[in-house]
Amino acid sequence: MNRSSEEHEAAAPVSAILLMLLTGLLFTALDTSAKYLVVSGMAAPFVAWARFLGHTLLALVLLRSWSNFAMFRVASLPMQVLRGLCLLGSTAFNFAALQTLQLAEAAAIAFSAPMLTIALAGPLLGEWAGWRRWLAVLAGFAGVLVITRPGYGAFGIGHVLALCSTLCYCFYVILTRRMSATETPASLIFYSALAPAILMAPVVPFTASAPPSLWHGVVLVLLGIFGGLGHWFLIKAYRLATTTALAPYPYLQMVWATVSGYLVFQQLPDRWTLGGAAIIIASGLYIIHREHRLRLKNRASPNADTADLADKL
Repeated sequence: MNRSSEEHEAAAPVSAILLMLLTGLLFTALDTSAKYLVVSGMAAPFVAWARFLGHTLLALVLLRSWSNFAMFRVASLPMQVLRGLCLLGSTAFNFAALQTLQLAEAAAIAFSAPMLTIALAGPLLGEWAGWRRWLAVLAGFAGVLVITRPGYGAFGIGHVLALCSTLCYCFYVILTRRMSATETPASLIFYSALAPAILMAPVVPFTASAPPSLWHGVVLVLLGIFGGLGHWFLIKAYRLATTTALAPYPYLQMVWATVSGYLVFQQLPDRWTLGGAAIIIASGLYIIHREHRLRLKNRASPNADTADLADKL
């Protein structure tokens, strides 16, 4: 492919960029709201369940469930449930981690997901990475070590929970890749919210608590809106532009998390968090660049647009 074709493929319309910025702001609002609730004494499992319940109701509306019956059809219900369980684990671990971690700290660790996904895609999907991407994976792991600093008194339960959240998310992405060929994008969106809401229901009676105030109740309701709209805008953005063109913008969430952490919790990340985040982001961008170059050499299949969309859910 010539240079002009590459530039055309990499171009992103302003509308797609704005949607990505809105997505980052909504996901930051989700994490900020979750942290606000759990540090106020509400149980992380209950907060996670409320988030998925709200997301499920919102998905029914946004996907026009009254006329879009494709969202209810599945090729493999057990796989949908397993995928939902992975997203549930990612969310619940993240909300629990936010009890002790700063927003920017948790976000920086979450940015290591692309590196972990590449490491797991080889044995699970047969998608083995080349040595350049493996070097990027190792660099991203080094960035995580810079943030957590095990052995120096900085490493705690919050870091363990954040890493568990990231690992669960990696399995969620890998399952999405496997299922995108047989499941509709609408069903992947809907069941990723419905399955966690149902799976968490048995623990609700043991973890539920009344919000400490009316404002806390409002924030609890907003969780599902922030999460659902965030996924919705993300999907619309990737319908307008390529993965490579939009690659840098999710990392702006580090900025939003830093600002939100300061405004709401009066917390600022230290130099270790910022340094580690810089290493992780650079590694992630290199991996995305590498995959883009490989994609140009081996053009995608006719169903690639659907698969790329599903990968973002």
